[in-house]
Amino acid sequence: MAEYDVDLFVIGGGSGGVRAARIAAGHGARVMIAEEYRMGGTCVIRGCVPKKLLVYASHIHQEIEDAAGFGWTIPQASFDWPTLIANKDSEIARLEAAYTTNVEKSGARIVKTRAVFEDAHTLRLATGEAVTAKHVLIATGGAPNHGLAIPGIEHVISSNEVFHLRELPKRILIQGGGYIALEFACIFAGFGSDVTLVYRGENILRGFDEDVRSHVRAEMEKAGINILTRCVVNKVDRHGKEFTSHLTGGSSISSDQVMFAIGRHPNVGGLGLDKAGVAINPNNGGIAVDGFSQTSVPNIYAIGDVTHRTNLTPVAIREGHAFADTVFGKRPVEVDHENIPTAVFSQPEVGTVGLTEAQARAQFSHVDIYKATFRPMKATMSGRDTRMLMKLVVDGISDRVVGCHIVGDGAAEMVQLLGIAVKLRATKADFDATMALHPTAAEELVTMRTPTARHVRQAAE
Repeated sequence: MAEYDVDLFVIGGGSGGVRAARIAAGHGARVMIAEEYRMGGTCVIRGCVPKKLLVYASHIHQEIEDAAGFGWTIPQASFDWPTLIANKDSEIARLEAAYTTNVEKSGARIVKTRAVFEDAHTLRLATGEAVTAKHVLIATGGAPNHGLAIPGIEHVISSNEVFHLRELPKRILIQGGGYIALEFACIFAGFGSDVTLVYRGENILRGFDEDVRSHVRAEMEKAGINILTRCVVNKVDRHGKEFTSHLTGGSSISSDQVMFAIGRHPNVGGLGLDKAGVAINPNNGGIAVDGFSQTSVPNIYAIGDVTHRTNLTPVAIREGHAFADTVFGKRPVEVDHENIPTAVFSQPEVGTVGLTEAQARAQFSHVDIYKATFRPMKATMSGRDTRMLMKLVVDGISDRVVGCHIVGDGAAEMVQLLGIAVKLRATKADFDATMALHPTAAEELVTMRTPTARHVRQAAE
C-alpha cells in the first residue's frame, strides 16, 4: 500500500499549476489538482486573454477612423457591448474546456473544490475528504487589492468584475497607474467612454523606462483620456446609478463606474499555511521560496503570483515546468528570471525587455542610449496624430544591448523577438550588422547609428 494517496497535490488550476500537473504526470507521478473556481486561472478566465480580446475590439474604432485616408468610405458603425461580452464568454469557456481536457489527458485528476492544509502532507477538501500527498505545489495566484477601506469602497469594481459589466459605461474613473489600469483606460476610451485615470504617483507605469512613461502618457492624453497624478480617491458616493469620487485635494468626479486597479496581492489567505509551517516572505507578502520554488517546508513548493516574484503568466508556466522536472524528472532546473520580456496592451502598446536607462546607469559605468521617435508610415496617410518610440540601452564598455523599449503598434510582437537577442547577449554591432527590413517600423531598431546620449559615471575620488 502506498504511503501517500498521491505523489503530487496541486492547489490551483491556473496556467502554472496546470503545466506542473501535466509535466509531473508525464514523468509518471500520481497527480491531483484542486481548483475551486474555473480551470485556467486569472490569465485565461479574467486576465490576459479576455483583456486582449477587449483590446482588439476597442481598437477597431481607430481602424474605421483611419480608413478614410486610404480611400474607404464606411457607413456609420455601431457597437454592441452585450454581443462582445457574450462572444468573449464563449471563447473563455472553450479555453477552460481545453485546459480541463489537457490535464485529464495527461493522467492527472481534477477536483473542483477548495483545498487547505491540515499538515505538511495532508490536504482537506471542501467536500470533507482528506488527501495525503508526498509533495504539494501551491499555485493559487493573486487577487485584486483595493487598498485602504475608504468610505464607499463597496461601490468600486476590480478587474474581476469589469469583464462582466452588463452595459458599457459612458463615463468611468479608474484608479491605478500600472498594466491593468492603463489597459482598461484605453479599452474604454476606444469604445467611446469618457475616461479619467487617477494615480497617486508622479507618473504612470512606475518601474518602466522614463521615456516610455512620458511617451505613453502623452499618447493617452492625445486620445482624450484625462490623467490625474499625485492624487487618490478617498471616498465614493452613490446617487442612483451615478457615482461621485472624491479626490485628495478636494475635487470630485462623476461617473457611471469606478474601478480600482492599484495592484494585486498573493492568494495566501485561508490555505492553512501555518498548519503546514510554510513561511511568508516579509518583503512582499508572498510565499517565500528558493531558486527551485521550494518553500520553508521541504516537500512543499510554490510558483507564480502567489510567490509575488515576477507576476507574469509565462513565468508561472516556466516555474511550474521547472518544478516538475526538478522533483519528478530528476533533472534540477532553476528558472532564470533575468531579461523577461513584457508588454502593456495599452493604446499605444508597450513592449520592453532588459534594463531601463536608469537601471543601466546604476549598474554600468558607461551607458549609450539610442532613441528615435517618429510618425509611423500608416499615420502619414490616415492623418492620425501619433508617434512611435524606440529605444536601445547599451553597455558602453562591452557594447552589449542591455535594454530595448518600444511604444507603438506591434511593440509586443517585436519585443518577444528582441528578447532572444538580449538573452543571447547581442551587441549594438550585431544589431547594426543586421539588414533592415523595409518598410517597417522595426527597421529603426537596426538603423539607429548615432547615440542620442552617452553617460559616463564619474569615479569616486
